[in-house]
Amino acid sequence: MSRLLTSFALATALFTSSLAIAAPDNSPANMPAGQYVLEKTHASINAKVMHHGYAFYHFRFDKFDASFDYDPKKPTDAKVSVTVDTKSMNTGYDKADEKFPVEFLAADKHPTASFKSTEIKVIDGNKGTMTGDLTLGGVTKPVTLNVTFNGAGKDMMGAMRSGFSASTVIKRSEFGLTKYVPMIGDEVALAIEVEFVKK
Repeated sequence: MSRLLTSFALATALFTSSLAIAAPDNSPANMPAGQYVLEKTHASINAKVMHHGYAFYHFRFDKFDASFDYDPKKPTDAKVSVTVDTKSMNTGYDKADEKFPVEFLAADKHPTASFKSTEIKVIDGNKGTMTGDLTLGGVTKPVTLNVTFNGAGKDMMGAMRSGFSASTVIKRSEFGLTKYVPMIGDEVALAIEVEFVKK
C-alpha cells in the first residue's frame, strides 16, 4: 500500500509541476539573447509533392541540424543556419528510399543541402518571413519562408527553449532536379516544425 501511495504522490508532483510551467512567450523581444541549437527529438522537416495529379505524396528528412544566434534588441539580425542529410529522405517505403534520394535530390553527388538566412522581416507580432540561400543539388537559390515564432520559455528541466513553424514551396527544376517532371510535381511544399535550446 505504501508503494502505491508513493507512486501516486510522485505522479501528482510531476503533474503539478507540469501545470506550473508558464506558457511560451511569443514576443520576440522577450526571448533571451544567446546561441540556440536544434533540439532534434522535437523537430521535423516534412514535404509533399503531387503524384501523377492524383494526390500528394508525403516524405520527411530524418537527419538535419540547425542553429541561430539571437539578440532581442536586434531580432531581425538573427543568423539561421541549417544542414540536411539528403540521403535521409524517408518516404515510409523502403524501395523508394533506396532510389528517390538520388533521383530527386542527387544525393549521391550532393549528400548535404544547406540553408543560410540573409534577411528576416517581422510582419505582424510573432509572424514574419525569412529569406536565405538554399543550396540543393549543388545549386544555390534564394528561398523565402513564412515563419511563426511560437514562443520561448523554460521547459521542465529549466532549459530555455524556443519554437518555430515555417513553410515554403520550392521548384525542383530551379535546382536542376527534373526527374519525372511533370508526372511527379515540380513544386515541393515544405512544412517545418522546430524547437531549439539555448546553449
